[in-house]
Amino acid sequence: MPPENNPFASPRSDLNTPDLDPDLYPEGDQGPVAYGSFWARFVAVFVDGLLIGILGALFGGIFGGIFGFMIASQGQALTEDNLQLLNGLGNIIGIVVGWLYCALQESSAAQATIGKKAMGLRVTDEDGNRISFGRASGRHFGKIISSLLLLIGFLMQPFTKKKQALHDLMAGTLVVKI
Repeated sequence: MPPENNPFASPRSDLNTPDLDPDLYPEGDQGPVAYGSFWARFVAVFVDGLLIGILGALFGGIFGGIFGFMIASQGQALTEDNLQLLNGLGNIIGIVVGWLYCALQESSAAQATIGKKAMGLRVTDEDGNRISFGRASGRHFGKIISSLLLLIGFLMQPFTKKKQALHDLMAGTLVVKI
């Protein structure tokens, strides 16, 4: 329902309101939207990368230990084929851990990963609403495309109107300051 037809919306007056850019002042908002800066997002990604690395190593170690124990319990030695299988399993675990870490937290009520929370950021859709797990997943895997061609998808973020990286544009998301 458009805000002008909402019986519960606060009354609006043009007397004390300057001409506001509708992209910075969405309907019904109390003030300007402050988008996450490049450096705040960079620090958040760094913090999240450390945490994902720790989680990936933890889960990879657990699964690697289980795999090694299964091989040893059968009286077999670790062969080159087993090591390649273990390496592939570790890569898959790393991808799944990173995906779930980001998608579950960004689609949660907090709307942010631990790194984003630490930097006072959250992820929303273009209307300021919480995103779904599917959209958070698409945003996460869109980072692969943002990484291609010398990280141009990330580096374009400071130059877009709403400070969106390529994966934000593809997923229809914003990173805003809390």
